[in-house]
Amino acid sequence: MLKLFNTLGRKKEEFKPIKVGEVGIYTCGPTVYNYAHIGNLRTYIFEDILKRIFLYNGFKVKHVMNITDVGHLTGDADSGVDKMLLAAQREGKTAWDVAKFYTDAFFRDMEKLNIIKADTVCNATQHIKEMIELIRRLEKKGITYAAGGNVYYDISKFKDYGKLALLKQDDLKAGARIDVDANKKNPYDFVLWFTKSKFGEQEMQWDSPWGRGYPGWHIECSAMSMKYLGEHFDIHCGGIDHIPIHHTNEIAQSEGATGKKWVNYWIHGEFLVLETGRMGKSLGNFITLQNLTDQGFDALDYRYMCLTAHYRKQLTFALDALEGAKNSLRRLREKYIEFRKETGKADEKKLKSYKEKFTDAVNDDLNMPQALAVVWEAVDDKNLNGAEKIAVLDDFDKVLGLRLSESKEENVELTGEAKKLVEEREKARKAKDWKKSDELRNKIESLGYELKDTPEGTKVKKK
Repeated sequence: MLKLFNTLGRKKEEFKPIKVGEVGIYTCGPTVYNYAHIGNLRTYIFEDILKRIFLYNGFKVKHVMNITDVGHLTGDADSGVDKMLLAAQREGKTAWDVAKFYTDAFFRDMEKLNIIKADTVCNATQHIKEMIELIRRLEKKGITYAAGGNVYYDISKFKDYGKLALLKQDDLKAGARIDVDANKKNPYDFVLWFTKSKFGEQEMQWDSPWGRGYPGWHIECSAMSMKYLGEHFDIHCGGIDHIPIHHTNEIAQSEGATGKKWVNYWIHGEFLVLETGRMGKSLGNFITLQNLTDQGFDALDYRYMCLTAHYRKQLTFALDALEGAKNSLRRLREKYIEFRKETGKADEKKLKSYKEKFTDAVNDDLNMPQALAVVWEAVDDKNLNGAEKIAVLDDFDKVLGLRLSESKEENVELTGEAKKLVEEREKARKAKDWKKSDELRNKIESLGYELKDTPEGTKVKKK
């Protein structure tokens, strides 16, 4: 039984698909005005794990993700300036060039992290027609009003506004986070369509029934998700920061237009934080995947680190924690290589209990820390032969996404003092001078290498 924590209701629920054996998933994609930081990427990793778990359970998955290349202001609630415009001014490029550059960079990161690409990737700028049509539907229902040249959503006309964020209970007021907009009847109201009266210098503009302008940020997800997944689908994902405003407004738009329930399960990932606090582009303290690569880490080291914490728990980023994840993944790869060299056949009956424990863990609201515990239990089980361990790890990696089958032995080319010391140690070992051999091992390891004596000779790796 697959259980997921539904933000709508704040409880863990058994997953029941709209169509038997199928699941429709919409995930909020990047605003492509800068590189994705590792906090953003944690969300995409958790969503990838969710998708892989459905595939692991035999579901047919239809995954849709948007690319926000217009309409997202620096403040989530209609405040600030357009992020694409800001980036274009910062880099001396057109907004279109900025969008293309950072979209490509985003998908390079996704590939490095072994994140399965969405079945449908939809750019906001390519779906203006659908957004206008949705706004027209809301207009015909009397849920909108025009003021100051812009079109606003009137939240007083939608009785369930704020049900996702528990706005009334938690007193999470969008109005407290935005600049005063004299055109709004209520601070919760939000813009569906901007005209030049808001940002006359905006590069990306389109003709509309309300004047030349561009869409608000929230309308794109409603319009595109319904186009590709229908007016009622299974799952909508994102980071917890989307709950009080973005996802709350999406529900209001979508259900206001259709008059029925839009999404059955809302699943949100917690923040990745720094030891000094939250990370963010607006705070100027964000870390990219390339930053980690430049410090000698692999993207999958970071993926492994994310698996060590539950997606609904904050994960504190620190280099020593990433180093620990790197070492754990390296050990797992080394074990995989060792098991591959062993002879024997796999007895599927012996693997059944491990697969059941792993499935129970991942199906319990994506409990990846528990799933990793099962992985290591299988790795260290002396009652399993190498073929059986390979079989179980290959099976688990369908969810983990660590590319274990691509594990290769490291070939370290030694030069200088390290090479000389290793050669001296080999001579000492052949002469059975174990004391000198140990002394030389210590010197070699102090240079940043790790030695492992095998029947085929000494293997040298970097620490």
